Order: sequence, then C-alpha cells, then structure tokens
Amino acid sequence: MEFREVMARRHSVRSFTPEPVPDAVLKDLLATAVTAPSWSNTQPYQFAIARGDVLESLRTELPRRFDRVAELQRAPMLKKALVWATRDGLPDGDFQPVHQYPSDLQPRRAATGYGLYEMLGIDRKDFKARHEQMAENFRFFGAPVTLFLFVHEGLGVYSVLDAGIFLQSFMLAATDRGLGTCAQGALALWRSPLEKHFTIPARYKLLCGISIGYPSDHRINDFQPEKLGVDALTIPERS
Repeated sequence: MEFREVMARRHSVRSFTPEPVPDAVLKDLLATAVTAPSWSNTQPYQFAIARGDVLESLRTELPRRFDRVAELQRAPMLKKALVWATRDGLPDGDFQPVHQYPSDLQPRRAATGYGLYEMLGIDRKDFKARHEQMAENFRFFGAPVTLFLFVHEGLGVYSVLDAGIFLQSFMLAATDRGLGTCAQGALALWRSPLEKHFTIPARYKLLCGISIGYPSDHRINDFQPEKLGVDALTIPERS
C-alpha cells in the first residue's frame, strides 16, 4: 500500500478471526519494526510473544483476575481490607493505567467510550454489558497472537518514547500486510502471570500489550473515533 493509505487504514481492531498468523509473517513484521529509531540506538525495549498454549493460559487467567477486581469494588470494606493486606489477585503491573483523566483530556476519552458502546448497542447504565466488553481486552479480542512490550527502566520516559516508535512501526507494518492490531494499556495491569511463561529481565517494565491477527467482520471494527486536526494540536506563537 501507499504510505498514506497504510496510515488511514490503521485503527484499533477489537475482534479477530482465529486464523493463525504465519511465523514467517510475524517475524518479518518484527524485523521491520526493530529498524525504528531509538535514543542513541539503544533500543531500550524488549517484547514477549504469546501464542498457542501460553496465550490460551493467559486468556483464561487474566479475565478471572479482572472479574475478581470488579467484584472487590462492590465488596464490604472488611473484605477489601483483607485483600489489600495480602495483595492477592490485585494488579501487580509496573505501570497502572490512568484512572482519573485530566479534565482537559476527559471529554475526548468519554466521547470515544460512548461512541464505542453506542455502536454496540450498550446502554451507559448497563454495567454488566460494559464489564463484559471491557473483559474482552483480557481475552485479546480473540487474537491468535499478543505481544507484551517491556521498557528499560534506566532511560525513564525516553524508553517509553522509543517503545512507542517501535509500536507504531509494528502496527503500520501489520496493516500493510492485511493484519489488524490493538495496542492495549489494560494488559499492563498484571505482570506476574507473564512471569510464569517468560524470563523477563529485571530492569524491564511491562508497558502494554498488542494483539495481532486478521480482523473479523464484526461491526466493532468499523468504529474509528474522530482525530483532532493539525490546527487543534498546533501550539500558536506568542502574539
């Protein structure tokens, strides 16, 4: 595809077919993505590839953990205190997704969420349906492959910057090959389940997950929120 077409077609896919991604294709996508620029060419990120039995194990465990946290929010205070004391099942990721969005960013976040639920026919007060849709994150939306992206703690935010460039490069390469992707901050909630399957270097912190596969024809994949334009994002000169 032409570059502009690739940019226009890339979007968050939230429903995949079970068709496997050939190993040669996945390897080629990653080989393309790792050519992305980084701070002093340090490439301060690593990734773990989950598929097959490992992915299915995570697809079972992570939704259970998510359900437990949701139940805990409605539990009596004593039970909450006991769980908090033991940390049993609570998120143990290196970074926590934002819970309280800044007031200037909240409207766009809300509009995206409302737009997605409206497309799916989920009422704002249907908390059960909203929970089930959120839980699909932890089932990887049915994707046959998920990458977990880790960043080196030694370069701070610049590790995250470089990981972001790698991530965009990977997603564009996948789009060019007819694949879909979804970058998921929610997959950074739990690190310990990944440590059962991968030997993660101690100084690398879990940043996010990226589900990859062939998009299904579910209507959810038609959802693309409107982006801000150049004028809205340009900081004006002082007058």
